[in-house]
Amino acid sequence: MNALLELVSDTAASAIWAMVIASLLPLAMALTAKAIGGFNLADNAHPRDFLQGTTGAAARANAAQQNSYETLPIFLAAVLTAMLFFVPQSIINILAWLYVLIRIGFCVAYITNLATFRSILWVLSIACCLMLFYLAIRVSI
Repeated sequence: MNALLELVSDTAASAIWAMVIASLLPLAMALTAKAIGGFNLADNAHPRDFLQGTTGAAARANAAQQNSYETLPIFLAAVLTAMLFFVPQSIINILAWLYVLIRIGFCVAYITNLATFRSILWVLSIACCLMLFYLAIRVSI
């Protein structure tokens, strides 16, 4: 575990990169949904209609995209709040990257239809955000 923690730097840039990757995750899921669903250039006229008409793994990838957009503001606000209140940067970085890794696992679980595991990962990703908010509150008291 210590070796994994040592991979995360202590600079604010690490948390910023985690926010960038988390922000790109919905785009990756949209591209995945389109690739699995057989998206053609002609479908680009109404890409949302195309995605709504997908089934199976493509529909689940689209749902993972939508869920990623839903949780992203909470994550971004949690990281920025923790930074604003001077939570130790190493802790912010660990929780930020843990969120990203869990969300990637969440997307894979969603696409592969592992519903219970997906729900557990969703709770864990939100727990990372809540922990960042909690730490910011503790530091501010």
